[in-house]
Amino acid sequence: MGRIVVRGAELDRRLRDHLRAIAETAAPPFAEGRRGALVAERWRRAGLEPTIDDLGNVVADLPGGSGPRVLLAAHLDSVFPEGTDVRVREVADDRWCGPGIGDDAAGLTLLTVLAEEAMAGRPQRRPRLVLAATVGEEGLGDLRGARRVVADHGGAIDAFVAVDGHLGQVVDAAVGSRRIEARFRAQGGHAWGDHGAPSAVHALGDAIHALARVPVPRDPRSSLNVGLASGGSSVNAIAEEARLTVDVRSIEPATLEGLVTETQRRLRGVARRHGVELELIDVGDRPAGRTADAALVAAARAALARVGLVATVAASSTDANAAVAAGIPAIGFGVSTGGDAHRVGEWLDPRSLIVGYTALEHLLGELARG
Repeated sequence: MGRIVVRGAELDRRLRDHLRAIAETAAPPFAEGRRGALVAERWRRAGLEPTIDDLGNVVADLPGGSGPRVLLAAHLDSVFPEGTDVRVREVADDRWCGPGIGDDAAGLTLLTVLAEEAMAGRPQRRPRLVLAATVGEEGLGDLRGARRVVADHGGAIDAFVAVDGHLGQVVDAAVGSRRIEARFRAQGGHAWGDHGAPSAVHALGDAIHALARVPVPRDPRSSLNVGLASGGSSVNAIAEEARLTVDVRSIEPATLEGLVTETQRRLRGVARRHGVELELIDVGDRPAGRTADAALVAAARAALARVGLVATVAASSTDANAAVAAGIPAIGFGVSTGGDAHRVGEWLDPRSLIVGYTALEHLLGELARG
């Protein structure tokens, strides 16, 4: 976890208190309002004047600062559906467990403490800042919150930092993705009396088989995954309807488009072979690319070095993708140590928060020099 930076028990207590409150306020996909209201109230208590837009993004200008204008974003939503038990369990001194505790309750916690510290005159050196708690970062949210924030503020900011991910990780390239839902439809019928009639489920199975054999390059790194599949109505009925959702990713835009084209070609071929109808629906489109300039990455490396960590530079999909698409220099900056993200057993080392917060302060100091 690197060298622990001691900043006092009071700061550590606030970090932990905010983390618990935020993590235990459910924020399912497309239902982030309760967590957004909590974050907005805590930012008001710190002395800011946040606004909540019609999508549910919470945005606030942080008074003071000098030099470039930087937008810091952390996302409100988790991947877990309504009804998930989001209570935080303290398993050990170095392990708190709870769905979404690191992704991205930790990022929201650091923005909240940053607001408190900045309004108290700390840190002394920082750029001009906009804080954003965004909706729709996960899954089929398709970055709708970050896209709106960039549309509303992108013309007035010089850099974008997604406060999200593991401590020590710097994301300098956006992993692009396309999500496609394929809906197969057939006449259906009785499993015995209409045996031989086209089946939407049989087409679905063939489609998954075909997609699993798409050549996916390792360089540039890419992926293809069928994550959802459903269909049919009864064990003794020929299925009239079936659907799947495929996620295609790459760090290189042309490669991503090539994989999407091949995915669509294979799905159409399956539909023709089975004599079923096919509808293809785009349900997600995240841009691939890179706008993290050398100075922005160097600032992140220097900030992590100040807390005894060597930066790991990688490609990932974060709210920063929205800034990449707009041509704004952008990185992701991880702030906590943990694991099992997107699982109900997700965990976080609460001791890492003070290290992550200190690294974030150092990053702001580095950016203020610009």
